[in-house]
Amino acid sequence: MLELISHVVQISARRDRTEINSAMVDALLDLFHPQRLTIFRCYAGGKKTMVFACAGAGPNGQFLRNAYLPDRDYCQAIERDPLLSRCRKEMSVVLDILDDGSHRIVFPVIRLDEPVYLIDLSLSEEFSADQRVSLMGLIEYFGNHIALLDYGEADTLTGLASRKTFDKHLFELLGRAATDEVQGYSGSTPRRRHGKPEGTHWLAVCDVDHFKRVNDDFGHLIGDEVLIMLAQAMRQSFRFDDQLFRFGGEEFVALLQPTEQEFATVTLERFRKAVETQIFSRVGHVTVSIGFSALLPNDTPTDAIDRADEALYYAKRNGRNRVECYEKLVAEGKLTAKEVAKGEVELF
Repeated sequence: MLELISHVVQISARRDRTEINSAMVDALLDLFHPQRLTIFRCYAGGKKTMVFACAGAGPNGQFLRNAYLPDRDYCQAIERDPLLSRCRKEMSVVLDILDDGSHRIVFPVIRLDEPVYLIDLSLSEEFSADQRVSLMGLIEYFGNHIALLDYGEADTLTGLASRKTFDKHLFELLGRAATDEVQGYSGSTPRRRHGKPEGTHWLAVCDVDHFKRVNDDFGHLIGDEVLIMLAQAMRQSFRFDDQLFRFGGEEFVALLQPTEQEFATVTLERFRKAVETQIFSRVGHVTVSIGFSALLPNDTPTDAIDRADEALYYAKRNGRNRVECYEKLVAEGKLTAKEVAKGEVELF
């Protein structure tokens, strides 16, 4: 019991998903000695649910990956694993007896009728009933702690990540960009995984056109409803591993995972069109303007946002309801390249 309490204290002291996962793996290994374990983070999408193996332990020892930035090498559609898929459908603990007699058990951590985590363990058949009760209690605590973390990180109106979490996410992405540059990768020379071009990360700023009119004509409650529906459209339009934020008021930000400029444009156009064609309750139709820019290894958050904002302002000045890329506008001579923090001029 004292060991269990000690591990609960260690988990409760963490305020970062990756660190919480690490502490949870330590607790599971120390208290229950599973033969294998994996903590999956779940991403429910309109077409399919993806799972990301973000922490665990197996024959090769423990592993830990950034829980905020799912690595596609360790992601899969949940349907590829029948037991994980069954756990999601039944929304309860599921069990399978393996050929060696051990028990594979998957526990769901559920929020808003969808699993946000799945905890997958292989345990010996001698695993006692008392141990199972303690295990279920620990996993329930883990879920409650994650829920509190989500509450602190999420925008209370839309459920998207809030602005206060943006800098953390962006610095992690910039760290990846810097690593790629050291290894010889850049936006002009796409990184490749399994033979596929990976491209560069992109930051997009999205702003609702004439939103003040919505609030003035229909009231703030209807305005809030528009923002909620807009957030839902974002979730459906972007990839599961893109990071989405409500940045404040009617402004939203998306951090896109590595891709080429043309595909980033396609994704953002898909979102713009989804908003344009949607009926927003009493308001009818609204539109969004979007500006986006590539992330550079030496960027600060201000640098990245300023470039995307330049493209957004261009979209606003030239008709609204459109997507504009900063690098493309500079290349076409429609914008002047901004100076970066080191005093060098960006060249494209």
